Amino acid sequence: MRMKTCPRCDSSLDDEARYCVDCGAPQTEDAAEELDEYVQRQAQQMTAGSGGAGGENDGTDGGESGFVPTDQLTDREQLWRRGCYVLGYGTIVVALTLVPQIGAFPLILGGIAILPPIRRLTAEPLGSPLKREVMAGLYAVFALLGVALLVLL
Repeated sequence: MRMKTCPRCDSSLDDEARYCVDCGAPQTEDAAEELDEYVQRQAQQMTAGSGGAGGENDGTDGGESGFVPTDQLTDREQLWRRGCYVLGYGTIVVALTLVPQIGAFPLILGGIAILPPIRRLTAEPLGSPLKREVMAGLYAVFALLGVALLVLL
């Protein structure tokens, strides 16, 4: 078999190769059209899935785990999200004013734990986002620990 090189990454390929084994670039017109059709189908599925699932999810948080626009959230979910931001950032700001004291650090962690983006970040390694109650519980534990340390020390 003769070898050719990929125009994108210059790796060696068989003449019959439809895609590059290193970078995945299509090597024939048919392969390029097939890839384009696949990408278009995936984009249509993604837009259809997000448009039809406006308020539906696994019941954990009313849409915070996905990419649901704020205008599609219910009033209660928007209030929860705003409250979490206010409480989280407020706690962090207060804790930063107390930084030399040991009790400030659990307060900072508590403020970070309640922020809605943290729920989305924890969803990837855990497989699903933590429930709002769990995040509120983490906040409460860190806040109580921080306040106790501030009072006792």
